[in-house]
Amino acid sequence: MGATRVLVVDDDPAVRQMLAEYLGAHGYEVRQAASGQAMRAELERGVPAIVLLDIGLPGEDGLTLARYLRERHDVGIIMVTGAGDVVDRVAGLEVGADDYIAKPFDPRELRARLKSVLRRLEGKVEKKSSLTNKISVGRCLLDLKSRTLSDAKGREIAITAMEFELLKALIDHPNQVLSRDRLLTLTRNREWEPFDRSIDIRITRLRRKVEEDPAHPRSIRTVRGAGYMFIPAEK
Repeated sequence: MGATRVLVVDDDPAVRQMLAEYLGAHGYEVRQAASGQAMRAELERGVPAIVLLDIGLPGEDGLTLARYLRERHDVGIIMVTGAGDVVDRVAGLEVGADDYIAKPFDPRELRARLKSVLRRLEGKVEKKSSLTNKISVGRCLLDLKSRTLSDAKGREIAITAMEFELLKALIDHPNQVLSRDRLLTLTRNREWEPFDRSIDIRITRLRRKVEEDPAHPRSIRTVRGAGYMFIPAEK
């Protein structure tokens, strides 16, 4: 099995070179791109497992490119934001990024994030599942084996690795209230800052995909002051 390919998209050549050397020394195959155009050229050469995407690129910014990637490729996306840019972090998650890291960052932390996203992409959550392969969620069907979501007509609906893992965590605990902290533990296995809104953002995104009426959800309920709960469809 070959080395895991990572594409670093950053307009700072020093950052690209540092990551290429550091990640390369730890067994990754690192490709580099300084712009959206260069990123597309690299994608033509081969789709990576993960794209490390700077949000502050000139021209096409990281959010635009993240949306482009999510619509076309099944890759992990880690956004790189400014140290205090909480709005950018939220926006990155909203367009489908799997994780984010703020500059300046410790390369060791970045490598840990890479490994975490890779574990999710490899289907870690499926190992302890005792459910059947296909589960009804609202108006959709979630295939646990292929990690895909489809509507009533069989049309596939795009879903990120983190959205899948969140939905899987809820399904694994039907009719149980799961707090945000519990969901973060089940899906990320690491601590997040108290102000982190990744769970709320992804719940909103999931409701838009699976609920008949996202404004009045029936499958993924909010339990005020406590968390979220999955209500299986009545048979």
